[in-house]
Amino acid sequence: MQVILLEKVHNLGALGDVVKVKDGYARNFLIPTGQARRATKDALEAFEARRAELEKAAAAKLADAQALGEKLAASSLKLTQKAGVDGRLFGSVTNHDVTDELHKLGFKDVVKSQVRMPNGPLKVVGDYTVQVNLHTDVTVDVAVSVLGETA
Repeated sequence: MQVILLEKVHNLGALGDVVKVKDGYARNFLIPTGQARRATKDALEAFEARRAELEKAAAAKLADAQALGEKLAASSLKLTQKAGVDGRLFGSVTNHDVTDELHKLGFKDVVKSQVRMPNGPLKVVGDYTVQVNLHTDVTVDVAVSVLGETA
């Protein structure tokens, strides 16, 4: 299926690109989330009429993400979990825990799916770096300290 991208999509294309994607990806994800529209003649004409306002909205989104990224990069998180004497955690620290801590610090716009843990959940006490993907062009590294609490 051919679709027009209404915003930049990671590993697919930029605003206004007409790309061919699998039918299910278009029907189940791109079109319902408002990231794309079917590429018909009428849709192409309507898109060209709205191109300026869509580009302006995309630039505003990017500016907001960059501003949030600058604030986020300056912060560091401290998470306390129950741990054994050897420093291994009972359980693990996941992206959900990181998101909850970010919400406590006032970053309400960050959602769980934006927090990327390159090596999976954190299972040992220590200092780590976690990526927060705020926009397709804005990825911020956040320092996370996992502290052990003995039972």
